[in-house]
Amino acid sequence: MVQQPMKQSLWRTGVDAIMRMSATRTNYWAELGVDGVLCLLLLVLGWRRHADGPLTALLALGLGLFAFSFIEYFFHRWMFHTRIPLFAQGHDMHHARPLGYDSLPFFLPAAVLLALAGMFVLVMPTGFALLLASAITFGYIVYGLSHFIIHHVRFKQPLLRRWAGAHHVHHYHPESNFGVTTPLWDVLLGTKYVRQPRNH
Repeated sequence: MVQQPMKQSLWRTGVDAIMRMSATRTNYWAELGVDGVLCLLLLVLGWRRHADGPLTALLALGLGLFAFSFIEYFFHRWMFHTRIPLFAQGHDMHHARPLGYDSLPFFLPAAVLLALAGMFVLVMPTGFALLLASAITFGYIVYGLSHFIIHHVRFKQPLLRRWAGAHHVHHYHPESNFGVTTPLWDVLLGTKYVRQPRNH
């Protein structure tokens, strides 16, 4: 009977420690570095192992970027806005302090991306699988940098202001605008914010 609360307490303490580390500037830039090295490694290995020519290599890269656009939407909508402590707690911190350095623990995205690459290798040619995984990793890096820039830069160019504004709207209307790098899935799945007309 006593062991169950103790296990929960240890779990809670561990999650809290990871959350504190995840809110540091060091963790943020360490994650970028680890993911950048992983992306290059997957790209080089994939290119060397790929035997079907440049067109299928480009197809793998394009498919990877497209797949990541949905992965980004999926995680933001259905994982970060849930009650799963490791995801929700960090994301709640970001909504409370959008200028902070709240992110996932630096080791977690790389571990997930490596596992994904391993699964791809099991079901498709190795070179294609590694190129696909490298593009997904690159998409994740672009997402992370885009998200940081949106919150730390004031754009003057109208198109960039509109792009950044779509994410700022999400902070006021968290049930909409889950895409950061692209509005594609918000449009397709009906979660793009639509301003309601004012009643006169």
